[in-house]
Amino acid sequence: MATTTTSTHFRTALFLLVAMVVTVGSALAFQYLGGYLPCKLCLEQRYPYYAGIPLMALAVATSALRWPAGATRLLIALGGILMLIGLGLAIFHAGVEWKFWAGPTDCTAVSMSITTDAGNLLNDLNAVHPPACDTAALRVLGLSFAGWNAIASLILVIVAFRGAMKAA
Repeated sequence: MATTTTSTHFRTALFLLVAMVVTVGSALAFQYLGGYLPCKLCLEQRYPYYAGIPLMALAVATSALRWPAGATRLLIALGGILMLIGLGLAIFHAGVEWKFWAGPTDCTAVSMSITTDAGNLLNDLNAVHPPACDTAALRVLGLSFAGWNAIASLILVIVAFRGAMKAA
């Protein structure tokens, strides 16, 4: 039975690792390849993933090295807590976009892509408008990036806590 549970922990940690990489990788692809500048809240939603990815890599390693199952379970549970935080951030941002509540007053992009050509610098500065947190850059099937992140985070929370609760 311990081998099956250890295998379950390994698969759970690996799934979470891959899903976190794909989710934050998609956000980065939309930013750098698609040209969608993230707002302040968009960037904050990435922090749980940035912390969760190495944590889940460690969970995969502890399971693969057959460390005590409790260590892997703890790491998976911590990943679930991070995704719960991410879920809260995503719901908050989606609520700001739907005008359910106010967002931060300083909510603009923290970095913008502009030219290094001094001749075009003023034109580029006038042409680039950083996104506001209360305006969805894109909606797919009625959901913004924040809405889709809420769904992804919820799924990862469920997977993480179910995996962490499997006893050794």
